[in-house]
Amino acid sequence: MSPIDSVQKLVAAGLVLDGAMATELEARGCDLTDTLWSAKVLIENPELIYQVHYDYFAAGAQVAITASYQATPQGFAKRGLNEADSLALIAISVELAIKARADYLAAAKQTTPLLVAGSVGPYGAYLADGSEYRGDYSLPQAEMMDFHRPRVRALVDAGADLLACETLPSFAEIEALVALLAEFPATPAWFSFTLRDSDHLSDGTPLADVLAFLDNVPQVVALGINCIALDKVTAALKVFSALSAKPLVVYPNSGEQYDAASKSWHSDASTCTLVDNLAEWQAAGAKLIGGCCRTTPADIKAIAQRCR
Repeated sequence: MSPIDSVQKLVAAGLVLDGAMATELEARGCDLTDTLWSAKVLIENPELIYQVHYDYFAAGAQVAITASYQATPQGFAKRGLNEADSLALIAISVELAIKARADYLAAAKQTTPLLVAGSVGPYGAYLADGSEYRGDYSLPQAEMMDFHRPRVRALVDAGADLLACETLPSFAEIEALVALLAEFPATPAWFSFTLRDSDHLSDGTPLADVLAFLDNVPQVVALGINCIALDKVTAALKVFSALSAKPLVVYPNSGEQYDAASKSWHSDASTCTLVDNLAEWQAAGAKLIGGCCRTTPADIKAIAQRCR
């Protein structure tokens, strides 16, 4: 069975994703007010990333997403790192997740298949100006592919089971990533987006156009949304399920509200939790379900227990 077929089989059965990396790193004392975000911890204290991965596996996650969302040679170059050292750090992001998986399986005496997804954040994440929620940037396709290629190659070579092409706001960038994926024909991937509304990518492209394009890409084993407000998920999933036959992936934010002025999160006592919405997300076609910003191992544990 090919790697793509193997991952497709696991996805079809349903998998629990992990939750936020940055939230847990901050809880362990990391200051992430930085253009590299959680990727800076790959430089400063990679052991903490291993611990977060381990805690999510112990909570019931079946997929670990690497701490490479904002890890690019271009971003690390601003810290004085050369390309070789930058690519080594990206490889370490995979190795940390693989080690956490092996150690957890050994401790738990389990042989359950657990996956490591190499995070491929958008060009907007490198810009670190919030444009991954707007999609208002543009590069020629060849340049966009050149931007993503070194990280993708490093993630694949380090042993990632699949790629998580995530928080994508731009159709042009999605097209570039699909073209790049063809250079790694044995590598499966999921594609997840940020949205302007339930029917459009953040850049305004109709989802009907995006999903029609991706439905014809065999390497894309799932598609969906991440970093979305909890109360927007179900409506968006229903649109996705009506437009595509592919399994859906969803990992929304916790339900807390972000205050851009104070750069802080605030709880809403009336907000439901991820697990409260699990059944309706599954009914709408979601097969890969986890958490994004402000979610924790406790959220993932609740999902995993309900899925069992």
